[in-house]
Order: sequence, then C-alpha cells, then structure tokens
Amino acid sequence: MTSKLFASNLRQQLAKSTHLFRRQLLSTAAAAVPEPQHHEDSTGITMKGVKISGRPLYLDVQATSPVDPRVLDAMLPYYLSRFGNPHSRTHLYGWESDSAVEDARAQVASLIGASPKEIVFTSGATESNNISIKGVMHFYKDKKRHVITTQTEHKCVLDSCRHLQQEGFDVTYLPVGTDGIIDLEKLRAAIRPDTGLVSVMAVNNEIGVVQPVEEIGKICKEFNVPFHTDAAQALGKIPIDVEKWNVSLMSLSGHKIYGPKGVGALYLRRRPRIRVEPQMNGGGQERGIRSGTVPTPLVVGMGAACELAKKEMEYDEKRISALQERLLNGIREKLDGVVVNGSMERRYAGNLNLSFAYVEGESLLMGLKEVAVSSGSACTSASLEPSYVLRALGVDEDMAHTSIRFGIGRFTTEAEIDRAIDLTVRQVEKLREMSPLYEMVKEGINIKEIQWAQH
Repeated sequence: MTSKLFASNLRQQLAKSTHLFRRQLLSTAAAAVPEPQHHEDSTGITMKGVKISGRPLYLDVQATSPVDPRVLDAMLPYYLSRFGNPHSRTHLYGWESDSAVEDARAQVASLIGASPKEIVFTSGATESNNISIKGVMHFYKDKKRHVITTQTEHKCVLDSCRHLQQEGFDVTYLPVGTDGIIDLEKLRAAIRPDTGLVSVMAVNNEIGVVQPVEEIGKICKEFNVPFHTDAAQALGKIPIDVEKWNVSLMSLSGHKIYGPKGVGALYLRRRPRIRVEPQMNGGGQERGIRSGTVPTPLVVGMGAACELAKKEMEYDEKRISALQERLLNGIREKLDGVVVNGSMERRYAGNLNLSFAYVEGESLLMGLKEVAVSSGSACTSASLEPSYVLRALGVDEDMAHTSIRFGIGRFTTEAEIDRAIDLTVRQVEKLREMSPLYEMVKEGINIKEIQWAQH
C-alpha cells in the first residue's frame, strides 16, 4: 500500500514538473521575442517619451539605406536552403556558397573597375578603414612613420590615426577650405620621405562634398606614396575607377547602397602590390587578411546591391538631383538665413546639409520628429558638441549647432520632399517667433557687434 501511495505521489510530482518545464519552455520562447519598445495605436506611435502621428518619412540615407527588395530576394536562398559554409570544401552546400561569394566578389569589383582578386570582404567600412590605416603602417613600420589625412574624415579614420600616434607614428591632419575641399598644394607640401599613407575620403558623410580624388591619386603616384580612400558614401553614387583614381586601398560598405548591414569590402591593389598586417587572426580566410567565416547571405546582398547600383546609378543621380533642387528651393522660397554647408559645385546631390540661422539645433530636430533626419554623422550624433566637420569648415558655433542633414535616396518621393519642406519651414518659423535674436536682426541690429554683459 505504501509503495502504491509513493508511486502515485511520484507520478503527480513528475506531471507537475513536466507541466512547469513546458511552461518555462514557452515563457523562454516568448522571451526570445523582445517586447516592443514602442506603443502603437490609432492615435500614433509613442517611443522614448515622444509621440508622433505615424512612422516618420525617412531622409537619413547617409546613416543607412533600406535594403532594396531585389537585394533581399537574392539573399533569402542563402538563409533558407543554401546555408552552407563557403569554406566547406567537401560537399555541395559549401561549393554553392563559395560560388555565390565569388560571384559577389566579381560584382563588387566590376562597380569600381577592379579585379575580383583585389576585393576582400569585411564587416563594413569601419573595419576596412582600420585594416587600411593600421595594417599598412604596421607592415611598413621600419621605414614609414608618417600618415597624412584630413580634419573632416570619418571618426574611425581619425581614431585609427590617433591610435597610431599613441604608438609613436606622426600624423598630419590637413585643413579644408570653407567649401570642405582640401588644398592640393598643402597635401603636396605635407608629404615626407617617411610618409607611409595618405588617407582622404571620397565623399564626406556629413556634408556630401566630393574631394578631388583623381588629383590626389596623381600626387601620391608622383611621390610613390600609397593612397587610401574611404569610399563608403561614394560607392554606387558617383563613378569610381580605381585605375583613374590611383588608389592603393579603398573602403566600401554594404548598407549605404541598399544592401544589408554588417558587410563591407576592402579594395587592395595587386600591381603595384600593397601589403597590410591583418588586424584579425584566425583561420586565414580572405587570403589571410580578414579571418572569419564569410557571411554568404550578406556578401550576396552586397554583390546584388553593387550590380543594381551599376545599372541604375545614372538614373538615380538624375532623380536625386531633381529632388535635392526641389527641397533646397522649396525651403529657400519660404525662409531666409538658410546656408548650405560645403561646396554646391563638388557635391553628391543626395546629401544636403543646411544650417538655419537664429534657431537652436536640438529644438529644431525635436520639432521635426515626423521627419527622420540627423544633425550630422550617426556615429557622433549622441554628442551635443557641434559637428567637428562643420567646425573644420570654419562654420560659426551657433550655425554649426543648427545644421540638419537631409539624405535623399533611391526610394524618396516628391511627396515626401514636399512634406519635409512644409514641416521644416513650419518648425523654423515657430522657433524664430520665440527667438529675441531674430527679432533684433529684423530690426536691423547687427548682433555680432553687441557687447553682451554678464549679470
């Protein structure tokens, strides 16, 4: 009898624990799906304490671009059925993935006029920049101790250069003019016998100016100095030819050209050969320059994005130029005190960086919550300091604080541009109505001549 009771109790306990285990499994599965961080209802969306009437229209393509549906179509099979490791050499799954990676390599190379053998896949332009700058200088460190770059480079280039300075290398940071373009004579004068690398970005991420890359390449060739360019914002937007530009190394990104995030590429010239010290050690993939399993779906996506960009670059450029003109004219027709930051002649049309006089920048951004725009680089936008790029152009601190970067892309519509004009004009007018400085300017007072007294 006792043994029967014991067996019955044991069965009940096991049933309870199994039920509890099942509940835990279900709750764990539920926990794997993150709780939405925003509340959405018929009145709009609330997120981080901000309520907006619906999803904002997107004008921040310099930060990232949406994946083109055609790119996603190319990627999906390599997530679902063709999921093999491209470095598996013994079966079909590995072979088909390897073949897809090599096809993508050829697509990237074709867009920049390079050989597929000169393309190394990385996790993005930041990694490519790190390999280029640290890798070259570490490899040639016995003879070359000097790097030349500009004051307006991307943060990862500037930080890589600062890292080299801490290791005892010399770095020259070239100034830029008020238009954001470097002075070629200053570059020529800065080159020394021990200069190991010149690094100048092709298209600036904050102000969209296009540097005279071909002329820089000629100067570097004349002095036999390797030339690196961060072309993340140039790829697929302006024509690139590595032979014309005479670049030794070029950093590329997937998610700026309607491809996936988490993938990029490094162009590494073979003739004359440029050598780098790997920054990542491991299985020796990508010719030992970048160890780690190549992510086939992401690489396929970047390749497809490059192929589309090659076919549609001219069409996109015409369309985006027209939209940029519409945006700038629409704002200037209704507002005074609007300044374009950077050269208008040497500029990628999809990047329009504007400063609005007598308006506080953060207030303007908060007021424009129905338009997804930024006040500068996404990599430094958490900082309340004015953009270092605009300060390098000599923009006054108050104007640098009021800058807004409008990014126009492949999927931007005329209706979105018109809505952005309307919202921007309304918000600037609203803030200027509250500004005593704007009142003084309208009355003809030169506020720069005022001697402000402290109390």
